[in-house]
Amino acid sequence: MKILVTGAKGFIAGYLIEELLGLGWEVIGIDNLSKYGDVTKSYDYHPKYSFYKGDAKDAELLKKCLEDCDHFVAGAAMIGGITYFHEFAFDLLAENERITASSFDAAIWAHANRRLRKITTISSSMVFESAAVFPTQEGDQFRCPPPLSTYGFQKLSTEYFAKGAWDQYRLPFTIVRPFNCIGIGEKRALVDREVKSGNINLAMSHVVPDLVQKVLRGQDPLRILGDGQQIRHYTYGGDLAKGIRLCIEHLASTGEDFNLSTPVSTTVLELAEAIWIRILPGKPFRYISDAPFKYDVSKRVPDVSKAKRVLGFEASTPLGAALDEIIPWVEEQIRVGGI
Repeated sequence: MKILVTGAKGFIAGYLIEELLGLGWEVIGIDNLSKYGDVTKSYDYHPKYSFYKGDAKDAELLKKCLEDCDHFVAGAAMIGGITYFHEFAFDLLAENERITASSFDAAIWAHANRRLRKITTISSSMVFESAAVFPTQEGDQFRCPPPLSTYGFQKLSTEYFAKGAWDQYRLPFTIVRPFNCIGIGEKRALVDREVKSGNINLAMSHVVPDLVQKVLRGQDPLRILGDGQQIRHYTYGGDLAKGIRLCIEHLASTGEDFNLSTPVSTTVLELAEAIWIRILPGKPFRYISDAPFKYDVSKRVPDVSKAKRVLGFEASTPLGAALDEIIPWVEEQIRVGGI
């Protein structure tokens, strides 16, 4: 089987491509290198992997790459931490709409004229930004108020693209909705603006690597955004990759959307303390709260029963095991100037 993955140099795509290659897939990756630059991946020279530097807004390039592909993962997007929602409120909407439209244009053509079976589009838990019912299940994005951030609104638009392409052109689709992916490989983006947090400048604004950096750099008391009671479901990238692969492969996934996440709720404060005790065992945990960002959603809790029932998927990596991998990686990246 052959597959095209856009946003191939991205964080989640790195885990997904490794998963696909490990199971014998032939993979074509496209990325314009606008976020991280030309980062090195472990599979760059894998015999079944081909990479093209190009823009996912280029529908003709996508068509060329889809000539003999069976599947297409539309993963390219302008995406970042919470500071992105404020710094790039217009660009997130405009750029991602252009990417989405080009991706679906190419997929519709490849399904009608070549052998493309399905497009799998990567949405976001932010479609549930305004949800008030928890756990939030698939379908609730149509029942709750629309997202307030332009990023969340555009991701919801991506899901409508999938439904519209099916209604008009019968393009088969699956919608994947990851929740709070964590893992290694998430470096400083080229366009990130540094944010002051106490005595430390940070540029990522992703909660896990940011907290790890603060503790490693000796911040005491640790500064957190808000009161720390924000609830998230931190899902290991390797688990997400397996879930996305199952969404691609499973016949019953066609025309469906799936929340892909760990079922375990964790507050930001619990996360911060778990990081602290791994880096500074025996030292009392102290923290102070900074004002939260506007779009810092207080609660995001998914219902994951559909993915288990339909796909047999469960995210099995505990948060602690993920942190044991992430912390030394962040420490090394600090040493070499990678973040």
